[in-house]
Amino acid sequence: MIRLIIFNALLLGSCGYALLKGTRDAQVVAVTTLAASAASYFLVSRYTGVEVGVLTVDMMVLLAFTAVALRSDRFWPLWIAGLQLTTTLGHALKGMDHQMVSIAYAVSLWFWSYPIQIILIIAVWRSLRRKQHAEIPVPA
Repeated sequence: MIRLIIFNALLLGSCGYALLKGTRDAQVVAVTTLAASAASYFLVSRYTGVEVGVLTVDMMVLLAFTAVALRSDRFWPLWIAGLQLTTTLGHALKGMDHQMVSIAYAVSLWFWSYPIQIILIIAVWRSLRRKQHAEIPVPA
């Protein structure tokens, strides 16, 4: 239960920050993350087999994050897309080994969500700092 509270606080905080202060890339990542989290919450069952609904959501998120990374002039979207790829590979592992313990499968899916949110926070913060430094006039 505490994990869920921590995750939701981090999710709402990072996505809210990105939506209010972030660049267009950060806002796209935030909306994608919020939508995917909500969809996954309703689609997940017991992790006893491959979660096809969650796999579909994760694949769509991977495509969205990759699209952001390909058009962005920043490096952080590549990290987010790479971490989402790692999450998506968790489904392949379960597909290859049906004896995989349910908790190991579940952890392989949600573990990388935390660093994705942290990277999003750092990306927005650094973007704001870059913008502030660009606005400071250079003394003559």
